[in-house]
Amino acid sequence: MWAYEKRLQFPVKITKTCPKTAQLVISQFGGPDGELSASMRYLSQRYTMPCREIAGLLTDIGTEELAHMEMICAIVYQLTKDMSAEDVKTAGFDAYYIDHTSALWPQAAGGIPFNACEFQSKGDAITDLFEDLAAEQKARTTYDNILRVVKDPEVQAPIKFLRAREIVHFQRFGEALEKMKGKLDEKNFYYFNPEFDKQFIKSP
Repeated sequence: MWAYEKRLQFPVKITKTCPKTAQLVISQFGGPDGELSASMRYLSQRYTMPCREIAGLLTDIGTEELAHMEMICAIVYQLTKDMSAEDVKTAGFDAYYIDHTSALWPQAAGGIPFNACEFQSKGDAITDLFEDLAAEQKARTTYDNILRVVKDPEVQAPIKFLRAREIVHFQRFGEALEKMKGKLDEKNFYYFNPEFDKQFIKSP
């Protein structure tokens, strides 16, 4: 007999209600450098990427970012599931509560809702890979900021895991950029769009 058990990529087990912390962490759900925008960025860019190995990398990392979004949602949910009306008011979580109660909804820590303009899919391999490198570093910085402010070890543990994955993704995108440059004229790799001007790409 088969038994199915759904697990997060890293366990999230938070026992203390804290909507104030949830308001900060939620930025990595729907904020400008969050996991939702990351997954949409990479899963959109993969289609026109001229190097199929890099397209595969975008698929893999984009899928992993969806798992990271699930972790962030689990953190926010566990921080708010037992909150009282008094908790909501004293934590400054009341504006969110009025619109969404304790449901998950993508927004930044400052309350700005998720917008597709927060991620880019340009259709230019070099442009997109630089975008991806910057995105991973911005996400890592956001996790650094959360760790400086949030001291609950139950929250810190999954956040530290997510921060470490941003560093790994940055390294993989750096390798992808070098691989892409290797398929072009490395002295002038920035001079044209390899996704559109395909006559300049070296055949394998």
